[in-house]
Amino acid sequence: MEHELDKQRTQEFARKLFGFYTSGVLTLMVDIGHTTGLFEAAAKGRGGSQEIAARAGLDERYVREWLCALAAGGVFEYDAASRTFSLPPEHAVCLTGTSSRNLAASSQGLPMLAARLPRIVECFRNGGGVPYSEYRPDFTEFMDASWRLLYDGLLIKGFLPAVKGLPERLEKGIRVADLGCGTGHAINLMARHYPNSAFVGYDLGDDAIVRARAEAREMGLPNARFEVFDVTRLPAEPKFDLITSFDAIHDQRDPATVLRRAAGALGPDGVYLMIEPKASSNLEDNIGKPFTPYMYGVSVLHCMTVSLAEGGAGLGTAWGVETARRMLGEAGFTSVEVVDAPGPQNSIYVCRLGAR
Repeated sequence: MEHELDKQRTQEFARKLFGFYTSGVLTLMVDIGHTTGLFEAAAKGRGGSQEIAARAGLDERYVREWLCALAAGGVFEYDAASRTFSLPPEHAVCLTGTSSRNLAASSQGLPMLAARLPRIVECFRNGGGVPYSEYRPDFTEFMDASWRLLYDGLLIKGFLPAVKGLPERLEKGIRVADLGCGTGHAINLMARHYPNSAFVGYDLGDDAIVRARAEAREMGLPNARFEVFDVTRLPAEPKFDLITSFDAIHDQRDPATVLRRAAGALGPDGVYLMIEPKASSNLEDNIGKPFTPYMYGVSVLHCMTVSLAEGGAGLGTAWGVETARRMLGEAGFTSVEVVDAPGPQNSIYVCRLGAR
């Protein structure tokens, strides 16, 4: 018997589906505002489209339509009597400035990932994956922009103090490695804040390493160095007192080997600090959570496919705490503590070779 459609349910889902499309278009509007400085111009005070366009040095007609889109989307407030727009301060803090609450740079992810969509569709039909090399250099730009302010605001005051006594050890002087360091901003911030410690960052992207070294020179950091290096080959000697990875394990070709190498390279009192997306390994526990649809989608469009392209494990972005605990245990870590990161979308794994 043919199933009779629930018309109300169909209408509700159609509205939800169009909401997806609306959110995607508004994301591109946010990207335009971030790229052109329009949010900073608007944050200076209420104004009409002509005034805001003049502040930003942009074409009024385009700015007017952009303002209309974001006013209709609830980003701007619009006063019909004066035909002026205002960016509420609570919204501006998420779109402007140098604090970790500025999320505007994350809008770059949608056009960057969409540009690879035809290749992803090929993978659905033929298997395999899209290699990391095909995402560069704009993926490097996206990750740098997305994490830079987060590091600036939270690395020293939030991530590192998650390990009791770690800041004090860094003050005295220890050896530190960052796996998958990208453009090296985390290493450089730590090296500047803890001049008695020695830091090294490893990444496969030579373009990222070039930028990391340039920033280290600009900041005058003799205790920071960077290498283009495959961390599945991380040697057991010399030992490190602290190894970190920031959102870098789940898209590795061979994450099990990376974790095993990290354990092997730690000194007897060493700590491995792993920051990864906050999720369960079980889909049923992730349904209804605000960040997990994004995680699974980004996994399809980048994290899973770059691993599969190399014949890798393809863990996926939402590999989850249960799988992470198991793999860390198999790698040799006998003590794994999981704590919430300062941002709600990540977890911090504090891993040691012995119980504390």
